[in-house]
Amino acid sequence: MGDRKLTEEKEGTQPLQKEPVPERQRALARVQAVPWLLFILMLALSAWLAWRAFGPRDYGDPLATSLVAFEKQNRLTVFSAQLSPVVASEDSRFFGAIQSRQVAVIPARVNYTLDLSEVDASRLSWDEASRTLDVQLPAIEVGRPNLDEGRAQYLREGIWISRDAQDQLTRDNTRLAEQQAVKQAANPVLMDLARNAAKDAIRQNLAIPLQVAGYGDVTVNVRFDGEEAQP
Repeated sequence: MGDRKLTEEKEGTQPLQKEPVPERQRALARVQAVPWLLFILMLALSAWLAWRAFGPRDYGDPLATSLVAFEKQNRLTVFSAQLSPVVASEDSRFFGAIQSRQVAVIPARVNYTLDLSEVDASRLSWDEASRTLDVQLPAIEVGRPNLDEGRAQYLREGIWISRDAQDQLTRDNTRLAEQQAVKQAANPVLMDLARNAAKDAIRQNLAIPLQVAGYGDVTVNVRFDGEEAQP
């Protein structure tokens, strides 16, 4: 009886389930493949870094890069001057019986611009050894004065100034103020300030695109027509 009970208990016991052999092999293969994948990734990364550090550096044509920078700004305002012409005009009516005079101070703004459409490859020179770009610019153009008659100040003299006489005096003073502003804008001091501002703007507008293109630190020499090239 004891033996048969023991036999029955053994027969009723569930046998232990073993992990299928193919599953264990696949898991083992995945574990063994991880180091090789990491090695391949590190090898590829090392090759890419070596190419970036020692590979060929063909950044294209620096002159073409510079010309593209110019094309984005067809006309460049490099300097503005605030002027205050003081002018005077006179009016005579009734055969000189009535005389009037008006003094005016009319603020004016004048812009100095560069026409970059005139800059082509013949005005650019690139020295690869020193990484230096020489640029020759056309003359600066002085714009037409913009008179701010809303802030103008007038001083009128006369026993009696009619409305027609006042309008005529104002028109004459406006014309004179514009002429005087043009002369003041052509002052050598202002022209030098405009040229220096233009050179700084061109250096910045060209150096940054060249650096972005991969040329590193470059030197940009700028001169105007008629100026001697820097040694």
